[in-house]
Amino acid sequence: MFLITGGCGFIGSNFILKLIKSTNKKILNLDKLSYASKYNHLKNFHHKNYHFLKQDICNKKKLEFIFEKYKPSVVVNFAAESHVDRSIINPNDFIKNNIIGTFSLLEASYNYWIKLKNKNKFIFIQISTDEVYGTLSKSDTSFTENTKYDPSSPYSASKASADHIVKSYHKTFKFPSMVTNCSNNYGPYQFPEKLIPVIIRSLVKNNKIPIYGDGQQIREWLFVEDHCDAILKIINKGVIGESYNIGSKNEIANIELVKKIIKVYNNITGSEKDLSSSVKYVKDRLGHDFRYSVNCTKIKKQLGWKNETPFIESLTQTVKWYLDNPKWLNL
Repeated sequence: MFLITGGCGFIGSNFILKLIKSTNKKILNLDKLSYASKYNHLKNFHHKNYHFLKQDICNKKKLEFIFEKYKPSVVVNFAAESHVDRSIINPNDFIKNNIIGTFSLLEASYNYWIKLKNKNKFIFIQISTDEVYGTLSKSDTSFTENTKYDPSSPYSASKASADHIVKSYHKTFKFPSMVTNCSNNYGPYQFPEKLIPVIIRSLVKNNKIPIYGDGQQIREWLFVEDHCDAILKIINKGVIGESYNIGSKNEIANIELVKKIIKVYNNITGSEKDLSSSVKYVKDRLGHDFRYSVNCTKIKKQLGWKNETPFIESLTQTVKWYLDNPKWLNL
């Protein structure tokens, strides 16, 4: 059985839908249904192999009961507070959910694992972010799995802390875990506070698109479908105790991303929007990292994964999806 935490969130829900298509194993989705899961599209989802429980992973006792009852062989931890701006305004939720929550889940997993006769039939996957590595200049080489952690925000610091705890359980107890660090994701079901849905929503509502600073910050964009494929590769072929970077090499400045989305939006809708009339520059975010870029050589060479979906094609798919599902833009 697969135990997926945070499976009603953006990446988790996409992963569950992919998992259902690729395996006959049972899937248990644990999610506390926070604000980012308000449009819980899996709430009424029915499949013979899928089961949902509303559960906060900070409750270790309930987690231990769930482990004993459902006996998972794979745990994938997507559960996390993930919005940098919110972490600056209210770090407490990030410390609680991302650090304490991960620790509670890890402890419940470990206490279950040590009782197993065949300890080789269990793995724990911690889903993390490239933001734990800090920031890059334009000339810096991409982050590798050996790059030292240097988080800039309460969000990335909380994820870095969780990663370190997971890694320590492998080093100390030989607990079978792996960590993934992905670049910025985009695609269907993303909560509308994130950049790409914000851009699309602003275009639809004829509002100005808010851009931090001068818009020259560079991000590497990974289509969520490709990310989910990478996680499956890691589950099936990954080496216990290792970390894997997952990215796309689709590096682009935020303002250039806006230009591309405007072009895609105009092509789909027949609009004639332009950058100058669609954007407003706002005060830069505190501690704003300039550039993220991950080196994916390890997962490509060792596990045979690569991102398959061309950037403009997946960006077009994403814009079309939001236009077809307006409730996700709070319209």
